[in-house]
Amino acid sequence: MTQPKAMSPDQARAEFRAGLCVPTSGYSAGWTQANLISLPREYAYDFLLFAQRNPRSCPVLDVTEPGETSMSIFAGDLRTDLPAYTVYRDGELAEERAEVTDLWRDDLVSFLIGCSFTFEAALLEAEVPVRHIEAGSNVPMYRTNRECRPAGRLAGPLVVSMRPVPAELVSTAVRVTSRYPAVHGAPVHIGAPEALGIKDIDRPDFGDAVEIRPGEIPVFWACGVTPQAAVMRSRPPFAIGHAPGYMAITDARDSRFLVP
Repeated sequence: MTQPKAMSPDQARAEFRAGLCVPTSGYSAGWTQANLISLPREYAYDFLLFAQRNPRSCPVLDVTEPGETSMSIFAGDLRTDLPAYTVYRDGELAEERAEVTDLWRDDLVSFLIGCSFTFEAALLEAEVPVRHIEAGSNVPMYRTNRECRPAGRLAGPLVVSMRPVPAELVSTAVRVTSRYPAVHGAPVHIGAPEALGIKDIDRPDFGDAVEIRPGEIPVFWACGVTPQAAVMRSRPPFAIGHAPGYMAITDARDSRFLVP
């Protein structure tokens, strides 16, 4: 069996379409991963404006026409080819499911948002450990006390992902990830989780807790779950997203989003 990191996007998407439900960190090395948010057309402009005003957390990689189920960087089917989906009704998480074909609507506009999983291969290459990959778990994600700039009917808090980094490698992690601005770029905060309003770092709002070892510092990056936090706050009548950590694996190479 092909190892997850060696899978092509087509191979990984076929596995997910067949029912494999796992976090995608470590899958398809070299290929860009993305967050999904699909909203009714009447909310599409508000979301585009929200993303433009909050580019660190919501870097838009591609957008569909209403009702479309694929896009230029994702040749698969947005309804079936992610490992897990979230469904929101009036801002409430109504269900998580393996596919959303029967819920798809002709007025849904889908956005793929850059994901920090994309730069994890570069971190590992620079010998910066990535704990959730080591543990075979999902990345921990937290709502913060930082408010995004609102746009139209959408508002909500910044969501961050966290990776523990040895103190002597924090500058390396900053340097490596700053070269990927389209997938969240450099950290938004280093250390002191309480400054972000995180009361218990061992109880993430999304994903799984990971061990922080002596000599390590929690480092926080903007996270593409921020749009779903905005959906929860702003309560549009309907929305579909990826389950946090269960991403869309695109047909775009990581190198496409690497700046010199």
